[in-house]
Amino acid sequence: MAEPGLGDVAARLRAAGSVFAEEEAALLVAAAPTPAELERTLGRRLAGEPLELLLGWVDLEGVRVTLDASVFVPRRRSGLVVREAARLVRSPAVVVDLCCGSGALGAALAARVGGLELHATDVDAAAVRCARRNLGAAATVHHGDLFAALPRELAGRVGLVLANAPYVPTREIATMPPEARDHEPLVALDGGADGLDVHRRIAADVGRWLAPGGHLVLETSARQAARTAALVAAAGLGARVVRDADLDATVVVGTAR
Repeated sequence: MAEPGLGDVAARLRAAGSVFAEEEAALLVAAAPTPAELERTLGRRLAGEPLELLLGWVDLEGVRVTLDASVFVPRRRSGLVVREAARLVRSPAVVVDLCCGSGALGAALAARVGGLELHATDVDAAAVRCARRNLGAAATVHHGDLFAALPRELAGRVGLVLANAPYVPTREIATMPPEARDHEPLVALDGGADGLDVHRRIAADVGRWLAPGGHLVLETSARQAARTAALVAAAGLGARVVRDADLDATVVVGTAR
């Protein structure tokens, strides 16, 4: 089989609607050991499978994180969570990554800040397995629902909680790109009727886990930011919204008083 040229691969991706056709083509060509494998992988991408799951990895803030099928794919915008967390945390500190998925946020933060006691939690068993591989000895990964998965002795000792919890309203799942709605776990996407169900639970419980002056860094959307911040403020934390236009990213930062 003749090897498809980089330009041909990019053209086929562009025709299928890829915004970053040249970059995707270069990654697919570099990853394929044979022309036949490239053709197979390209066909799967053209059929809507996420590029990151086909490659088996994603780069978040310069850290390569391995991915398994049916695990949430970290978005570039989540880099704002990592950047804010790195700016706020002071080592040594206990850090908790809620809804950790592949462990990408925790891995990227640990690469920037040393001396952390990192804990990560996820309710999905496949995500927990993936996170344990990515984080290794850098963290303890717990299988369970939000803070309920953590050891009780961490209560009142956590310097930072970071989270990319689901925040898509249920009715909007069907309008998401097929890469997400068809290939990522619903539990990692669906935030309930208004998208804020998990944010409510995090805000309600975070206070008893944070140390005085500890922080919550919670990813949200621009249109939901005010409501997420109100939930955090109602729980007794100082709350502010941070926006990064380049990343098209929004986070709410809560601070324990």
